[in-house]
Amino acid sequence: MLLRAVNLDYDFDVFLNADYDQHYGSCISYQVREQEDIHESAGGFPKSYHEDNTRIQQLWWDKDQVDYEELGRQMNMEVVTVSSILQPPGNVITVHRDTFFKINNMYPDDTRTKVRANMYLEDWKVGHVIQYQDTNKDWQSHTHWKQGEGWLWDSGILHVSGNIGLQPKITLQISGFLNE
Repeated sequence: MLLRAVNLDYDFDVFLNADYDQHYGSCISYQVREQEDIHESAGGFPKSYHEDNTRIQQLWWDKDQVDYEELGRQMNMEVVTVSSILQPPGNVITVHRDTFFKINNMYPDDTRTKVRANMYLEDWKVGHVIQYQDTNKDWQSHTHWKQGEGWLWDSGILHVSGNIGLQPKITLQISGFLNE
């Protein structure tokens, strides 16, 4: 398992000023099916989670919109996909592991280590939280972050995101292959 604190020095305005109203979705539609092993240990996937409290507004960014090379240089990775997620107040992304669906479809035979950098685009606000299972399988809570801080992890790190605050939480996901 790979888990590393990272920092990103980048102009985040393109992500912060984007129109997130163009997409609404929920991760539970696939998490319920693809990650049953996580839910079994907790007695199954709770019925109280539904698309109205697991909402995300995700935008995908291509190489013409953001500098993949600069992001990759700072994260020590070959960037394949970049997205940003606005998580509205009162919503969670339930416990999951990243499965790198898009990367696996684009590079089905590539055995290099796939990683995701989950970056905070704004300073922490009350009610915004990320929890993750560290390499010792202990759960950690992360709050009070600064803009540009974040975590780089592989598919072995379980994590959850919550916005129990009063303002949207916006994060950046940079995914690709670790430069080893």
